[in-house]
Amino acid sequence: MSDNTDLQAFEFLQSIEKRSFESASMSPREEDLSRLWTGVGFRMAGNDYIVRLNEVAEIISIPPYTKVPGAKSWVRGLANIRGTLLPIMDLHGFLGRKAPPALRRQRLLVVNHNDIHCGVVVDEVLGLNHYEDEEWVQDVPLHDEVMQPYLKGGFYSGEKLWSVFSLKALAETPSFRQVAL
Repeated sequence: MSDNTDLQAFEFLQSIEKRSFESASMSPREEDLSRLWTGVGFRMAGNDYIVRLNEVAEIISIPPYTKVPGAKSWVRGLANIRGTLLPIMDLHGFLGRKAPPALRRQRLLVVNHNDIHCGVVVDEVLGLNHYEDEEWVQDVPLHDEVMQPYLKGGFYSGEKLWSVFSLKALAETPSFRQVAL
């Protein structure tokens, strides 16, 4: 290549770099994102909830699992996930409700809190949501009495209220930790 062609290529790369820095300065900064509350929306018994993103280790489809003899009825079984045994818990069953028929939309919210590592079956995952501090409300109306111990306020998104469900509170519940009959 000639020196002139090399210089043109270098100037072209410089212009790309300059445009990249200009567009990066227009994107949200890290400190702007840190003030947002981020959570995963999910549906349970016809109601929509949101769980703090850092309480969910991962979201997966319900894998094949093996029933565990001597476990409570809401313990669906154990699944092998990438070489690790993952207990599968039916949230409907734990809350004393009859579980709906298995749907393709059902997912596992994988909890990894202290010494509890399990997958909690929810009816459907609705996606990731971000909320501003001013959208927070401390007191939320109860649509489902059995969910009350696990609800920790909520957020308004337009007219819709998303109740915050705490997987951490669920994992710390003594009756949830006691899976044997």
